[in-house]
Amino acid sequence: MPIQVGDRIPDVQLTLATPEGPVPVKSGDYFAGKRVALFAVPGAYTPTCSARHLPSYVEKAAELKGKGVDEIVATSVNDAFVMGAWNREQGSEDITMLADGNGEFADALGLTMDASKFGMGKRSQRYSAIVNDGVVEQLNVEAPGEYSASSAETMLGQL
Repeated sequence: MPIQVGDRIPDVQLTLATPEGPVPVKSGDYFAGKRVALFAVPGAYTPTCSARHLPSYVEKAAELKGKGVDEIVATSVNDAFVMGAWNREQGSEDITMLADGNGEFADALGLTMDASKFGMGKRSQRYSAIVNDGVVEQLNVEAPGEYSASSAETMLGQL
């Protein structure tokens, strides 16, 4: 069953993409003690993710932080090197990249999808969430092929 509002984020290994290189982190530790605007994409550099999803959070970062968000985090089933490069090229210092290279986070959340027909294998569904001290306050999961519910604009309307 997919994660729900009120549930605690599962504690699995992720990798933080930093300028110094990949840093392993446990999701339970990472989300503790702060209010995070989390968004997930099926893949870095993919069309909708690069043209609309990441840019919406880059553009609205100051507004999100102005509404009580401590950090904006993007995750995808990509490695930390890809996530870091994507953020350097199209993101901003306001976005933290957490790589879910093996898909363990997406799987533990119950939010995976099969993108095999696109040659991408198991990926994360597109979603956004407000996570406060490790607990899901808000969750917006997109229907397959859609993009609106998980946008920064939608999230701003919910804060």
